[in-house]
Amino acid sequence: MAYFVLPGTGKRVYRLAIARRIVDTTARGARDRSPAGFARRRTRVLRRALRPSRRLQIGLGPWLRALPTRLPDPALTAALAKLHPHVRVAYVLRHVEGLPRYAVHDQLVELRVRDPWPVIRAADAFRPPAVRRPERFEPALLRPVRNRSVLPLATAAVLTAALVGALVMTERGAPRAPGLRLVSAAPDAWTRGARTLDAWPARGDLARDRAFTGRAAAAWAAEPAGRRAGGTAQLLYAGHIGGTPVAVMRHGGRLARYSPGGALTVLDAGKDPSAPIALGGGRYLLAPWDGRPETLTGDRLATSDGVTAPTSAGTGCGRGPLFHLGSRTVGDLGGPRAAVLTYHSPAYRPGPTDRPARLGEKAREFWNRLACLTPRPDRPVSAAMAWNFWSGKLPHGGKTADWVCTRLTHPDGATTARAALLAEEARATGLCDARRPVSGTWWRAPSGRWYYLAAAGRGLVPHAEGVRRSTTRKRLLTATGSRDTPVELTAR
Repeated sequence: MAYFVLPGTGKRVYRLAIARRIVDTTARGARDRSPAGFARRRTRVLRRALRPSRRLQIGLGPWLRALPTRLPDPALTAALAKLHPHVRVAYVLRHVEGLPRYAVHDQLVELRVRDPWPVIRAADAFRPPAVRRPERFEPALLRPVRNRSVLPLATAAVLTAALVGALVMTERGAPRAPGLRLVSAAPDAWTRGARTLDAWPARGDLARDRAFTGRAAAAWAAEPAGRRAGGTAQLLYAGHIGGTPVAVMRHGGRLARYSPGGALTVLDAGKDPSAPIALGGGRYLLAPWDGRPETLTGDRLATSDGVTAPTSAGTGCGRGPLFHLGSRTVGDLGGPRAAVLTYHSPAYRPGPTDRPARLGEKAREFWNRLACLTPRPDRPVSAAMAWNFWSGKLPHGGKTADWVCTRLTHPDGATTARAALLAEEARATGLCDARRPVSGTWWRAPSGRWYYLAAAGRGLVPHAEGVRRSTTRKRLLTATGSRDTPVELTAR
């Protein structure tokens, strides 16, 4: 039981030796052979196997020399290693030990699992590969290994205590950072409730490495006031990104990205439940309920532990569409999380409900151009809509241009919308209404003369007060006047 519950790393001989050592350490002293005593011992074994101490690997020789000739089938171990530790315990108890569901439930409660039933259901749903039945060993051949004398250990403990006391005395008075405790959601939390950031499980090959995640938490707790986090934070990811260990933690609407060497980045990322999180190097951490992503050309984009393979926008500035997620296309606008991108052509008419749709080739080309012109947002962005509400040729010798209203939606539901005229030189033209877009600006024609130009969305006509001799053709208003005179622009 201890062997199969241990994390699935390392060689079988070492795993089995550590498992035997865990069992042996619970067999010292008078043994209570009653059912209650056996249950207490089983709980102690499971707790140590769930989170094996590194000290168990020190002085492992006697247990390695006492291994049986036959070792368990590695196929089941490899399959169980992919499960969450609590699900692995439930599977071993149910399908290796043969305990009934109520007994597994009570055992998980003893192991301080908050909600055991979903864990048990996940274990029952697990289908391992075809393997031999887990092998049981003869008790007579597995007598507890005799340990060394406790005198050297006692001496070492006394010396260690003295050294710790000396360190405490020398460091007395030094400021200590407030503690930060990391928690993680159950692996199936997102399947049995609201799909929020709170339901994201901790993923990555280092998510169970307490030493690494502890250093990450300590680094965030030691940040200056205004950036530090205290109390409890959620671990979203801990693993290797391009060979570098990276941890991502969340506290409210803030994210902290940690890598060894003290490099810690704290970002305001909002509470959007689905927006992919940038991990660096072109990789993104996806929501657990998102399906497999696809490249912009429709090919599969590889993922591992919810992290995409490196991907980047095909623009010189590095911002723009990235990949498809189901019916959505997400892109990089320079923030800590990818945003859902949508596009509307000049023929678009607002409907009662506008659902995101994948960007086609023309829409991606437009966003590739627009993304580099869009200033980096100073707040998290969950969605961005670009409505190319007017497209045509500018008057008096001007070239083809597009007038676009770009609306950014923030995780709290607030929106900001700004217009821009994309001509030979792009220029911002102020705020716009994303439902009834109209915008205007002073523009210099190739002849050198200045004109006031204004355009409106389909079904609207622009009207300007404060200009002279205005004409409107195909929803484009052209007027003369003084650039110092305020202009009041409306659309009807």
